[in-house]
Amino acid sequence: MTDTAFLFLKGLLLGFSIAAPVGPIGLLCIRRSLEAGFLPGVAGGLGTAAADAVYAAIAAFGLTAVSSLLLQAQGALAIVGGGALIWLGYVAMTGKPPEAAAEAPVSRSLWPTFASTFVLTMANPATILTFAAIFAGLGLAAVDTTAGAAVLVVGVLLGSLLWWAILSGTVSLLRQRIPATAILWINRASGAALAGFGATLLVGFL
Repeated sequence: MTDTAFLFLKGLLLGFSIAAPVGPIGLLCIRRSLEAGFLPGVAGGLGTAAADAVYAAIAAFGLTAVSSLLLQAQGALAIVGGGALIWLGYVAMTGKPPEAAAEAPVSRSLWPTFASTFVLTMANPATILTFAAIFAGLGLAAVDTTAGAAVLVVGVLLGSLLWWAILSGTVSLLRQRIPATAILWINRASGAALAGFGATLLVGFL
């Protein structure tokens, strides 16, 4: 295996492993896939994958100034992100039952879904530290070429997106077998969890 292919594989595994733990973004992806199917779910996942790639790029290319600026602004970003999660949790808990929601035409673009999830993921700039620590632990911090760093970042992007595609696809296949009442309660439970994540984020920086 060539050095480039090995770097790509490392990035792929890194992106997949960082995306896989279920947190607030995972809950959003599950909710969207349950309510609207594969594409809305994976559109949100693509937003997260893009944000992961941005943070991986900051770590891989050694953009210290950008990293420092984002970390200095993490308090304000946490307030915005926490408030958004609380709002999304409220919407999920008070939303229409699946039958009523299904009757409404789905005409909105997937771009807002992508953008909102991208912003929510970017609202946690401490992720830079996670990537920096993992890069150092795996010896990836020694990548000293622009091409190598770019291959690594592309691997992270595709690895993260692979996880979201698997999650969205699995939930989309199961949604036809889950009773509408169960979906309603899943939405309420996930909404409460999202609001809890948001409140925790706010308390940590207020």
